[in-house]
Amino acid sequence: MADEIVVKEQCHGKARVRVARVWRGDGKDHEFVEWTISIILSSDCIPAYSAGDNSSIVATDSIKNTVYALAKLCHQPVSIETFGIKLASHFLDTYKEVTGACVSLVQNNWERVSIDGIPHQHGFKLGSQKRTAEITISRDKSSVDVVSGFTDLSLLKTTKSGFEGFIRDKFTLLPEVRERLLASTVTAKWRYARKPSCYTGTYDKVTRTLFETFFGPSKSGVYSPSVQNTLYLMAQEVLRRFDVPEVSSIELNMPNLHFLPVNMPTVGVKVLFFDHDVYLPTSEPHGSIQACLARKTLTSKL
Repeated sequence: MADEIVVKEQCHGKARVRVARVWRGDGKDHEFVEWTISIILSSDCIPAYSAGDNSSIVATDSIKNTVYALAKLCHQPVSIETFGIKLASHFLDTYKEVTGACVSLVQNNWERVSIDGIPHQHGFKLGSQKRTAEITISRDKSSVDVVSGFTDLSLLKTTKSGFEGFIRDKFTLLPEVRERLLASTVTAKWRYARKPSCYTGTYDKVTRTLFETFFGPSKSGVYSPSVQNTLYLMAQEVLRRFDVPEVSSIELNMPNLHFLPVNMPTVGVKVLFFDHDVYLPTSEPHGSIQACLARKTLTSKL
């Protein structure tokens, strides 16, 4: 007798829905956001797979249109976390077939420009760092899991970095060094233990903490013995700075982007002496370093 074949897991949704929203107040500064949103719904629609019965499917076109409609209904500027919660809750409240919703959002970094030192009312420029959020809600709404973060934050310091004492074997060519450039494009994600008073305020505070810990004081800096240690100190400081814990864990991914010192003994008839001041920038291959730091006993209370 042949084994019964069943659908073990399934979900459906709409990926990479792009939406921009502008808020124009009378005589006030305009606010502008650009989001790319992906929505995944868990639902009881097994017959759609096994029997071609589509009666329990939420059309992905409807999912896309819901993004635009709810963006219109946000009459005041909102954070991506708040909008993600609104979206996920909508699908659970509207469709009895939906058992869970996961909404992932990426916000392009449109920054207000200044002309002659004065912030422009309606002018923006695009930066590289992108804000992210992922919202997961179950049917009974017993838990709302919110993960905030960012991608594409490029950081570099020209001194106060080294790498020594690592394992050496017959394939090791890398020399030990106490003076080098340190550069990375950071991706960060942090999970909330409770709902913060302001998602954007917490985002700004976490980002500022990571900046300050990576670079150290403006005049003296701080020495980095490895990317691993710098990553640990950055994540640790985020968890320490929240007196009433909002953040239960933080994950950092920090590729080690290599700038290779150039050493050219002779150029033409002249001798040039290079002293770690000219580099060959490389993007790959690069070191890959990541870790997640968490509070031992803290559970989510969202």
